[in-house]
Amino acid sequence: MADEQEAWLGIDLGTQSVRVLLVTGDGTVLGSGSAPLAGRRDGVRHEQDPGEWWEGLCMASRAALRGHSRVRVGALAVCGTSGTVLLTDGAGRPMSPALMYDDRRAAQEAARARAAGLAVQDTWALPKALWLTETYGQGRITHQPDLIVSLLTGELPPADSSHALKTGYDLERDAWPTGLPQLGLPERAFPDVVRPGARLGEVSSTAAEATGIPAGTPVIAGMTDGCAAQIASAALRPGSWNSVLGTTLVLKGASPTPVRDATGVVYNHRAPDGSWLPGGASSVGAGVLTAAFPGADAAAMDASAAAHEPAGAITYPLVSPGERFPFLAPDASALVLGEPESDADRWASLLQGVAFTERLCLDYLHYLGAPLDGPLTFTGGAARSPYWNQLRADILGRPARVPQQTEPALGMAALAAYGASATPDLQAAAEGMVRIGTTVAPRPDRTTRYAEPYARLIDALTARGWLPPPVAAHAHARLDMDTSAS
Repeated sequence: MADEQEAWLGIDLGTQSVRVLLVTGDGTVLGSGSAPLAGRRDGVRHEQDPGEWWEGLCMASRAALRGHSRVRVGALAVCGTSGTVLLTDGAGRPMSPALMYDDRRAAQEAARARAAGLAVQDTWALPKALWLTETYGQGRITHQPDLIVSLLTGELPPADSSHALKTGYDLERDAWPTGLPQLGLPERAFPDVVRPGARLGEVSSTAAEATGIPAGTPVIAGMTDGCAAQIASAALRPGSWNSVLGTTLVLKGASPTPVRDATGVVYNHRAPDGSWLPGGASSVGAGVLTAAFPGADAAAMDASAAAHEPAGAITYPLVSPGERFPFLAPDASALVLGEPESDADRWASLLQGVAFTERLCLDYLHYLGAPLDGPLTFTGGAARSPYWNQLRADILGRPARVPQQTEPALGMAALAAYGASATPDLQAAAEGMVRIGTTVAPRPDRTTRYAEPYARLIDALTARGWLPPPVAAHAHARLDMDTSAS
């Protein structure tokens, strides 16, 4: 049709919802849809019913596409939470619940994997796959997008290398490690792997009827939600970084070479062009606000928090037990120094605590020698808060860009466009779609004001044995430096 418009579909399987965006090449959002997801948390346990992902996608995609019958969907891509895994049978049907990104039941299995020479954290997908196999029997290791892609195309797909990273995939060799069968996982349990941006198939007629996505729409291999948010910030040039603040905090950057970290706290995804996307995921994040103040009016609480700068208490506000970045401490728990005088003061202490964590993440990346000389971008649900954005910039002591659209689903729309050869490279696709809304400048007097409580937090984390002393010393030294461009 001569007047047919082309757009790209981005699908984000998040912790609390499925989000779908229909986006044109210039970043115009034609349609959006969402559907809630429920999880089961109990101590170290965090799981979801994989069937709810498909139900959520069907609801969200129909909402995004409603009223756009004259729009041609050029392609779609799917992102999921990094480290979430389940087992499926030979037909692709779930054999187990999905163990979510922060489920900690596989600590013993992670220790076995590390003893075998594999650099994995307790919450990574590989140890959870071992736990699932021991609990439910042998099956096919399946990441969130793998299941959704199989339902969209009607075929068992290869995994993308981004989601496969935490299942042990070696991105430098482009191969699974040879020692995996020694852990009790046969080679047939592991999917084939392709780079993000590869074509996986097309939407079947059955899936089209369920989702409203046109049959024949190309399905492109996606990336993890953190990488998707990075694409949605256009932080793909070397030295650029994106800070995704949702339920938890994730920092992702761009580098021509991997950022080496012997502890495994910082790991490296690989972009479709072969360059590197180093980063890490903390267990601190905006989820602490929901847990501490269920149903609160966030804007009103932000306004009241402005009277508590700095707050009467200093916090390290973990969403769940254990920390993964900027230090590895499986036994870490939420830390509070002092006593908030009111709910407003407590809210302020949580906002500031997340920002202190964010600064420590950047200090740790600087300690490792990561390039930090490019722009910093804020995305994620918390980037909708102007007050928190300003507070974060003040505490970090560096400016930050805030795109108009901060959702990982936008990054998947850009990746879909790249995978369908609509742009010469992923960077061009992202820069074509991403629109920077505001740039937040730090206020030097506020940066100085927060130096003392930040230093106290560093000392408290070190005293508990969580933060290595060399990292603490580096963070202290940077308090006397200009961090506006690093």
